[in-house]
Amino acid sequence: MKYLLSLAICTSALSLDMTGAVAQSGSISKAVGGYSFEEAAKESPDTKDFHSADGHLTFAIVTQTAGNGFFDPLYVGATVAGNMIGARILLLGSESSGEDVAREIEILNQIVQDPTIDGIIMTTSQVGAFDDIVKAAEANGIPVATTNSFDPTIHNRLGISHTGQDASAAAIAGEALVQCLMDRGIEGGSIVLPGSTATGNVEVNNRMRSAFDAIVTGLQKAGKLDAFKVDAGPEKTGIDTDLNDPVNAIVSLVESRGDVVGAFSGNNLFTPAIAKAVAQTGMTGKICAYGFDLGPAQQEALISGDLTGSLGQQPFLQGFWPVMQLYLQIDRGISAANLDTRAQLVTKETVGNIGKRFEN
Repeated sequence: MKYLLSLAICTSALSLDMTGAVAQSGSISKAVGGYSFEEAAKESPDTKDFHSADGHLTFAIVTQTAGNGFFDPLYVGATVAGNMIGARILLLGSESSGEDVAREIEILNQIVQDPTIDGIIMTTSQVGAFDDIVKAAEANGIPVATTNSFDPTIHNRLGISHTGQDASAAAIAGEALVQCLMDRGIEGGSIVLPGSTATGNVEVNNRMRSAFDAIVTGLQKAGKLDAFKVDAGPEKTGIDTDLNDPVNAIVSLVESRGDVVGAFSGNNLFTPAIAKAVAQTGMTGKICAYGFDLGPAQQEALISGDLTGSLGQQPFLQGFWPVMQLYLQIDRGISAANLDTRAQLVTKETVGNIGKRFEN
């Protein structure tokens, strides 16, 4: 009798525990509308035959420079996304180590006429240069997404998703530069922002303005602005610097000023050039040098100390999200949605954590 009573009590307690567990899980098996989530989550049977009608999706991602390593994590991100949705991803771009928009457009003109392509992802570093590509893609029924560099005036901008870093993130480097000066007890001198508007990259121009404003504001707050000369050129888009020989141009700039204590630039061309100029002039540790991107050259310069800090754009996301966005547009009819990848400030102390999962 005692045994049966104990068994009944245990069974009752177990039943209560199970009931509580189910109640606490908040499990929902169906939508309010009556359909099952499992069924609703399935891919449309028409998706794999979108546009090309060949039983699988093929997306092409094209950049203006595949030759310097910056876009490698972007290509990785696109590949990861493609693997997740079972899509074929064509990784394309200019072979140049510098920006080569003409070559990118040449590739895009071929891709947009390819009947096997179901979606196009492209960088748009030169304002106004890609309108014809977008129009041709639309005429051929191919959806487009832009990534990395942003063209605010591109044809059908509001209907095209963009993944990239807002230029205002450059203020993070501007603030860090001022803090570096204060930490090192530097009381005055020149802060130079070398660059070039020749490429027509509006995003880089906006970064330069953002960094300049942050430096000026930071020095004002510290009560030190009068002791420093901050020079980003007349339009705050950078001191005009030779694109074809940036290292020697920056060395000449540093030597001609004679009192440079800080430097910043907003792209993958001039940032390594700043680091090399710092090394060549023997100013490692004496100039607070900041820049953009986290390619191999930037990481080496951070380790050596020739570069104090650099901003990562998290380019993995700039490959991953556009692929997913195009897929959602095709499979779900979801409208174009933008993603701001923000910025990651990396220094000598943190550079060892970068790139372990090919994210930067």
